[in-house]
Amino acid sequence: MPKIKTHKGAKKRIKVTGSGRYMRRQAGRGHNKLAKGKGVFRRRAGDVELSPGDRRTAKKLLND
Repeated sequence: MPKIKTHKGAKKRIKVTGSGRYMRRQAGRGHNKLAKGKGVFRRRAGDVELSPGDRRTAKKLLND
């Protein structure tokens, strides 16, 4: 039986904390920064927890 491989794209984007929470970066910080305003960037700072439905998918991709 072969080993199950981790999905490398998900591994780069999703971090699992020590307490078991799945954290991701917020969208909207990549480009077109001048059009968005400073408040948007402050709100998008830091990581947020994955929603329950996405958490189920992430668990499968990361083989947890």
